[in-house]
Amino acid sequence: MAHSNEKATVLASLDELERFCRAVFLAAGTDDETADAATRAMMHGTRLGVDSHGVRLLAHYITALEGGRLNRRPQIRRVSGFGAVETIDADHAHGARATYAAMDSAMALAEKFGIGAVAIRNSSHFGPAGAYALEAARQGYIGLTFCNSDSFVRLHDGAMRFHGTNPIAIGVPAADDMPWLLDMATSAVPYNRVLLYRSLGQQLPQGVASDGDGVDTRDPHAVEMLAPVGGEFGFKGAALAGMVEIFSAVLTGMKLSFDIAPMGGPDFSTPRGLGAFVLALKPEAFLEREVFDEGMKRYLEVLRGSPVREDCKVMAPGDREWAVAARREREGAPVDPVTRAAFSELAAKFSVIPPAYH
Repeated sequence: MAHSNEKATVLASLDELERFCRAVFLAAGTDDETADAATRAMMHGTRLGVDSHGVRLLAHYITALEGGRLNRRPQIRRVSGFGAVETIDADHAHGARATYAAMDSAMALAEKFGIGAVAIRNSSHFGPAGAYALEAARQGYIGLTFCNSDSFVRLHDGAMRFHGTNPIAIGVPAADDMPWLLDMATSAVPYNRVLLYRSLGQQLPQGVASDGDGVDTRDPHAVEMLAPVGGEFGFKGAALAGMVEIFSAVLTGMKLSFDIAPMGGPDFSTPRGLGAFVLALKPEAFLEREVFDEGMKRYLEVLRGSPVREDCKVMAPGDREWAVAARREREGAPVDPVTRAAFSELAAKFSVIPPAYH
């Protein structure tokens, strides 16, 4: 990804980045489960090219741990449920720790009942939603993940920050192939894209962001809120964000987006009280596994082989990410100057050897 500091961006192997992140979490006093889950989620983002939710978040998470927002050693517990339904209290754990645990429970329920639904209370920022949906898909289940976040996206025709970017992630296993993986925000663009256009000094595309009055702007420096996905039909994106809101906040008894404290502080001592929701389905509960696998195989084959417009290429959800992951496994992942500086500070503070760059 090109930006104004491109020449200053270096590469680090995925193994080095994973080692460093896990070591820093442990040095900051987390339990092994938190260090593992938080590192796995960030590495999902970095490996698949979702850099806004990758290792650049490490310094933020350490700030939240040291401030008291996040519990270094949470006691996650089941608080209610029956049959295929469960609610867990995350005890203000790192969001990845809570959500991996919830998906593990959802898969165990799906193994027994064909479907497992787990609501999460008292969680925090969980990074890339796709990490948890993909975990289910890799174990043969269909996985869905929802989470709301602090308000930054206006409603269609709205003039206030209302929903968060409220992601939707779905992972579907595909026999002898990479999973079908959807991981999307319900905003027109992620805020990270606004920051990129600021650094490039370029105008934004039309209709993706607004100023403080809700008026569309192409000036990235004037952006005060994002538009819902859908452009002229943004009511669809706003409604999808609302669906995520209902599953993540209303169904869990947690805070609505406009009641959540901002991720970026300044208060890092008070837990944010986020909710989230995961679902796992076992295909064999609905039909023979061979029939399911054959259906996914044919769907993907016809999709990838379908006619395209001139100089274009069709891809299944996830195809771009698998290509990025293969390249980064070989070559390493880019580490921008700001992240590298943060790593240097963390390495010195916790006496951890920083990643080797090349």
